[in-house]
Amino acid sequence: MMAAPGQGPWRGFFVLGVGMQSKIHIEDVHHSYTTPDGPLPVLAGLTLDVQEGGFVAVVGPSGCGKSTLTRLISGLMVPDQGLVAIDGQRVKGPRSTVGMAFQNPVLLEWRTIMDNILLPLEIVPNKLGKSERIERARYLLSLVGLSGFEDKRPSELSGGMRQRASLCRALVHSPDILILDEPFGALDAFTREDLWQTMHEVKDQEPFTGVLITHDLRESIFLADQVVVLSGRPAKTQFTLDVPNTGPRDLEHLYTPEASEMLAVLRHQIEIAQHRAPAEEETA
Repeated sequence: MMAAPGQGPWRGFFVLGVGMQSKIHIEDVHHSYTTPDGPLPVLAGLTLDVQEGGFVAVVGPSGCGKSTLTRLISGLMVPDQGLVAIDGQRVKGPRSTVGMAFQNPVLLEWRTIMDNILLPLEIVPNKLGKSERIERARYLLSLVGLSGFEDKRPSELSGGMRQRASLCRALVHSPDILILDEPFGALDAFTREDLWQTMHEVKDQEPFTGVLITHDLRESIFLADQVVVLSGRPAKTQFTLDVPNTGPRDLEHLYTPEASEMLAVLRHQIEIAQHRAPAEEETA
């Protein structure tokens, strides 16, 4: 199904299904948590594909299992049923090729920003010497606008700056996959939008396949190539929206009629997931 064509950088978006050869392949995944009252189903038949180099945003009602999905992809958990695979291999445990950034930057206060960023290289096997590690960290700091803050402590940085440092730490070991679990959710609107643009600059320079968990629909269409809407809990894939790659994006794109139309579509799908709007009947 295709929306009515518009004009401008967002025109011609399509609603697509999953498929094709994928970097991340999730098929018919079911998962429950153990509670005193018995199993609590969180995911029920979730299916998702992320292509090599793609950037997918996952949205849905609160508590629908978005963060559970990130733990399954990263190998911190395994599903009760179904398949989670990366590069065609079933995920059975944590992988050094996955980087993660969260809403809380979780920087160690007793370490400098440089030492915080270098932390994964102390844990993940790599062939970089000490000078190469420092050079890699300095490059990432320059990429996110933090050159000159290498020797500062986290307490000396603003919230947005700490989140930039957290992003550098997630990327320092050159992961194939970057998982972002609401990394900008606690920031003010101006800082959040500034970091959206930084993310585009980083993606241009650092090759990775991205999965973004967010509650911000504007963020999802600004950053992602595809937006996946999950149903209410227990969640499955309800809807997938493809966002066209039209080159560099700026914040003005969010105020175009095409962006407004996409946001309206996504809001309606969220309302369906929350049972606040009837599901659309399929037509022949």
